[in-house]
Formats: sequence, C-alpha cells, structure tokens
Amino acid sequence: MGESITEATVINWLVQPGDFIAAEQPLVEVATDKVDNEVPAPCSGIIKELRFQKNDVVPVGEVIAIIDPSESGDNSAKSESKPIAKLPAEAASRPAVQNTPGATLKTPRTDVFLSPLIVSIAQKENISLEELQLIPGSGTGGRLRKSDVFQYLKNRKYPVRSVPQPAPQPASTFPFAAPQIAFDETKDRLVEMDRMRKIIAGHMVYSKQTSPHVTSYLEVDVTGLVAWRERTKDEFQQEFGQKLTFTPVFVQAVARALVDFPMMNVSVDGDRIVVRGDVHVGMATALPTGNLIVPVVKNAATLQLPQLAAEVNRLAHAARTNALAPEDVKGSTFTISNVGTFGSLMGTPIINQPEAAIIAFGIIKKRPEVITTSYGDEIAIRSMMFLSLSFDHRIIDGYLGGSFLKRVGDYLEEYNTESTT
Repeated sequence: MGESITEATVINWLVQPGDFIAAEQPLVEVATDKVDNEVPAPCSGIIKELRFQKNDVVPVGEVIAIIDPSESGDNSAKSESKPIAKLPAEAASRPAVQNTPGATLKTPRTDVFLSPLIVSIAQKENISLEELQLIPGSGTGGRLRKSDVFQYLKNRKYPVRSVPQPAPQPASTFPFAAPQIAFDETKDRLVEMDRMRKIIAGHMVYSKQTSPHVTSYLEVDVTGLVAWRERTKDEFQQEFGQKLTFTPVFVQAVARALVDFPMMNVSVDGDRIVVRGDVHVGMATALPTGNLIVPVVKNAATLQLPQLAAEVNRLAHAARTNALAPEDVKGSTFTISNVGTFGSLMGTPIINQPEAAIIAFGIIKKRPEVITTSYGDEIAIRSMMFLSLSFDHRIIDGYLGGSFLKRVGDYLEEYNTESTT
C-alpha cells in the first residue's frame, strides 16, 4: 500500500467462501486515503473464510481471508503454507464497546496506536487525546477502529467523568454550539457523504486546524504565454505527440521558483523544518464524481516541457479513469490548483498537509490595461490572470511568500509571441 499507508477500507469482496480463486486473480477491492486498488490472491485455492466485511477498516499486514490451497490440487502450496496467525487471547476476549449511556470509562491506554483516520475523526468530533485513549478498541491487540469511535459517539455524554475538565471560562466567553439544522422531508433530501468525500473533509479540517493560513495575490500579464501556446500547440503535438495545455507550463514555473526559493519546498516536523531535496508538484484534480485527488509530478524541476506535458496528461487521464497507482498520488512537496478551469477569477486554496504552501491559478481574462511602450503609456487588450498563494505562517512570512509568488509570475511572463521555451 506504500510506506505512509497504515490501513485500508474494504470496498468490495470479489469472491465468497467456497469459491475457487486462481493465483493473481483479483480477490478484494480496497481503498486508502490515496487511491483504490485490487488485491490479488497470493495462490490458487478455495476461499475458506473472509475475516472482514465491506466498509471495515483493516490495518496493513492483517490477515483478511483464508485460502486453502490443498483443495485446488496444489500440494506443494499446501506443504509450504504457513500456519494462520491467530489473535492474541487477550484481544480475542476483549469486551465490545459498552453502549450504556453515561458509563464511566476506564484508565486511558497511553500505548494505544491511533491511525491517521482515527485522529481525523477525533479532530472533527472534538475528542481529546485523553478521551480517545479511554475508548475500548475491538481491533487486533486492542487497536482502535473507526467503528469503535462511532459507536462511542452514539452514547457519548458530556462531561466524560474520567477526562480532566478545563477550568471554568469567564462569563465574557462566547461558547459555540453547533446550530440545529431544520429538515423538511417534503422538500429537503439527505445525501450521505461517500468515502472519499469524508476523507477530503477530514483533511481540510485538519489542515485549517494545523496551519495558520495566509493568502497573497498577484496579477500576471500572460498575453505572451497565451499567444505562444496558440501558435505552438499544433506543432508541439505533432513533434512530441502530446496535447499542450497550460498546466505543464504552470508546473514548470512553480518548480523553477521552488528551486530558487527552497524554503518554500518544506514541511513542519514539530519544532523543526524539513527542507525537501526533491521537487514533487501535486496537481489538485477534480474527478467526474465531484471529488478531488492530487496526482504528483515527480522531480518536476528536472523535466523539460515536453516531458512535463506527457506526465501531466498521463496523470490527468489516469485520474479521470480511476487508474491512478499508489505511487502516482504519494510524496508531493508542493501543490497547485487550477481554479480557472471552473471559471473562477481566483481562489483561497487550503494547504495540502504536510506541505507548507499551495498556489491557485485563476481564469485568464482579456481586458483593457495600461501598458508602458517606447511611445509612452498606452491602453491595450491584455490577457490577465490572478495567482493566489496560501502559505503556513508558522514558517513562511510575507516577504518569502510574496517573493516566491512574484517569481512564479515572472516565469509566466517570460513567454512572448516569439518564445520557443
């Protein structure tokens, strides 16, 4: 699943107990917070047991199904098969989450493993770390699962008696209570968030809670770039076999600016700043379902424009056809978002954690502008575009963020009607 993936969700079993399956035949569809994947069978045999159900969240490395290779006639497979790992006795006998409303919780388990999904849910539901550690886990070795947290929330009462309570606030404090939503069954309808939308929502809330966002804006004259692309796109496609859009040009400008300003290509690790040695540019991409995914152009600063165009087109097509591999959506160090494709003048994008900044490219619009020529100031029709940079103010100040944004704009304005960059 990749080094950063600790668990996956079972989307759909492609077999049932009693079915015969051949080696390498797809066994189950699983989803991570990155992409969906099919898991192949490791050997041929008869499916004896499915240990998890649809929508269960499973730790990476857990046994999810039992295949008996002896019933496929593969005796060698049987002799080489390893004993099936069993759950520890203490985990198997662990009682389920208590549903009794207001029940007193036990002592916090400070050694409990908390997955990124559990942490995201806790942040969304305002569950403190101490309270989270009090919830009994039904997973392997007492591991806390998503279903355990949701079951606990059903009967959660305030205050939780074993969790230390904050000191009383002054009377001037304005407590916030979530507003009640009126629902008219004759006019309104409820739409359940799909799995990806829930993940996106969790990531966005986490990012806003983690990073103090500041957004800077810059207006760029891309008249030369527009004219160059219009003049070059047919020749470019004939020579390199790739459609030339604005996106690879944007990726190239950002990658060059990141090389110039390496302190923009960073992440925060506690009190330390991790300065990335490679430039991997993520592209926020809208899916046909309306959800969002971020495929990554690896080592973008080392690629020429034809190579960038080929990679951008490949990733965009794979995203639209749900064919992205785990490697395609992993490891970005900086993200761009082309909000202009939706007709937006500009945007205020949310940082893609654990990165430190994200840039949005607005729509390109023609309008009259005052320009300086050899004959003096003149009014001319120019193609203008807004750039907006959201950055983490913990480690990036206005001077660095503004200088980086200006450099991106300078690279875009380098294009002219005679350019062959």
